[in-house]
Amino acid sequence: MRGWDVRCIVSVGIKSDDSMMFQTNGVAIAGLQSAAMGVPWLPVLSEGEEESEINDLEDALSGNSHPSSNFLEMWPEGWVRPDELVLHEGNLDVDALVVGALRSDYQKTRIDMMCERLGIISYSPLWHHDSVSHMHSLLEHGFEVMFVSVSADGLGEEWLGRMLGEESLEKLESLSRQYRFNIDGEGGEFETVVLSSPCMNGRIECNTESLWEGIRGTLAIRDARLANMR
Repeated sequence: MRGWDVRCIVSVGIKSDDSMMFQTNGVAIAGLQSAAMGVPWLPVLSEGEEESEINDLEDALSGNSHPSSNFLEMWPEGWVRPDELVLHEGNLDVDALVVGALRSDYQKTRIDMMCERLGIISYSPLWHHDSVSHMHSLLEHGFEVMFVSVSADGLGEEWLGRMLGEESLEKLESLSRQYRFNIDGEGGEFETVVLSSPCMNGRIECNTESLWEGIRGTLAIRDARLANMR
């Protein structure tokens, strides 16, 4: 929408169960998104250790990673690799990094410092946007969003695999007020994946399995594929 030349989609796959910086569930979906956008994908692997995960990203942006081997380790068994998927190899010649930080000073500060070391612009277009307006804007702009993990009081197993829509967003607003959690999930209350969007030429289809642990849970994506490519 801003007329920028998007050279690459970069995503970090965490090999452990948790991360202070990055989403842990369904990250390989970015490979299908990049294929649907016609943009190369740079998969990055990290152990998720607090002091090293930002360094793993910096090394990848500097061209010091192995996208092909990272892809093989990150790509889940059963997922269909689309013909349109291209892995980025070599140096990434860009002048800016766009990130989805909302309000986490911890995350934004580390991204900003990394970009300063790399000599590129750090841009967070959603920074401190009103959380309710942010969630409504996803619907208004045609994003198809699915919940893939929940870990907050008020969010039960029924939210795993649920799509973001007018009805579910109204319910989410009510629950966030009642249980006092962030409606946009910024505090780790939930994680989502995007199955289609205005910039994607096609839609991601998947089969899933709910893994519920009593007070929290995740949605395992057993297989995924890119469909309806135009």
